[in-house]
Amino acid sequence: MSDTPPPSADAPGSPDFDEMTRDIAEVPAVEVIVTVAVNLMSAAAVKLGLTEEGDKYKDLDEARKLIHALAGLLDGSATEISSFHAAPLRDGLKSLQLAFREASLVPDEPGQGPGEKYTGPVYG
Repeated sequence: MSDTPPPSADAPGSPDFDEMTRDIAEVPAVEVIVTVAVNLMSAAAVKLGLTEEGDKYKDLDEARKLIHALAGLLDGSATEISSFHAAPLRDGLKSLQLAFREASLVPDEPGQGPGEKYTGPVYG
């Protein structure tokens, strides 16, 4: 155990939680949902090896979890966000699901791939 006390809220560089709370309070829910979805999509793309680094960060087990979480978020928020926001997110999800199928050495049965519990079977 360390004898060093945690930094105080007044220390230089420490987060100002009151300010952060005020900032998040001003953000509409749809923006929070879209931001989380985009972060899940980006992380899944990295884990699928779709970045410049390719296989360096490829981890299909992690990609499966991220894609499944994204599908659940989009399914759960479908009635809360407009089709203006939902349509491109659904397109991105489908692209990730197809990339996962392509990257898998042993393909999942139709309807059993990541997120397909929420989206139904995804075909190329």
